[in-house]
Amino acid sequence: MSPASRLNAVPARPQEGLAGIGMMALSVAVFAGSNVIAKWLVMDCPVGETLFVRCVVTLMLLLPFLRRHDLLVVWAVGRPWLHLLRLVGGSLDSICYYWAITVLPLADASAIYLAAPICVTGLSALFLGERVDWQRWAAVLVGFAGVLIALRPGGATLSVYALVALAGTVSYSASVAATRRLRKVPNIVLVASQVMGVLVFTGATAGGWVWPSFTQAGLLVAVGVLSMGGFLFLNRGLQLAPASVVTPLQYTGIVWAGVLGYLVFGDVPGASTLAGAAVIIAAGAFIVLRQRRAAL
Repeated sequence: MSPASRLNAVPARPQEGLAGIGMMALSVAVFAGSNVIAKWLVMDCPVGETLFVRCVVTLMLLLPFLRRHDLLVVWAVGRPWLHLLRLVGGSLDSICYYWAITVLPLADASAIYLAAPICVTGLSALFLGERVDWQRWAAVLVGFAGVLIALRPGGATLSVYALVALAGTVSYSASVAATRRLRKVPNIVLVASQVMGVLVFTGATAGGWVWPSFTQAGLLVAVGVLSMGGFLFLNRGLQLAPASVVTPLQYTGIVWAGVLGYLVFGDVPGASTLAGAAVIIAAGAFIVLRQRRAAL
């Protein structure tokens, strides 16, 4: 077996699946906190500036830990087109989400983004060779039904910003599928390359920057630190477990968005949002319990 083939062998231990679920849950929680700060910032700072500074801070924290061996692993894995797909998809995902939350409440933007597990599950089955049984498909579809209940179709779904968020959802799904395929690339390389992609995109397109206040500068740094943690947890989860197992846990993001949106911005979740959240939590819990049963 070639070095690249060995690096791309799929671990089949159920315990790793449980660890992957935990990493994804942590990623969702950390990104929720980052998104609240980002929404606060983009009220006064351009989206490109916010993303650019976030990426600079993240890279400054990551670069001291990069090793020559990590880059050699990237060379052994190969598949440059997958790296390119991941970078482009991840960059468009970040730009679209930050653009969308300049207008949309966090809960609405998150609800649109939570269509991603449907896309990822399809991509995983079609292109990654992952086996997706009918119970997992059912859990994903039930979770998506909960998203639709919370979203209240006919409202934000018709706005331009909702379409931007939908475009980000598709881009994010492609990035997640590519990350799963590159799961043997060191996590720190995955995060650094993804951040570098966003940095190039925002640096090339940003304009009309404003000088941040002391408070805004501190919040920009906080967004960078939280984003680094979120990416590390996200990529580690995708390395430990199949994408079709861990991505449905992102349904819980709408719960975080609803709670934090209320506490910070005064957005009051309606009855449909709460009902949808209940369905989403039930679907996510089913996936976790199913994986735990397999680990016993």
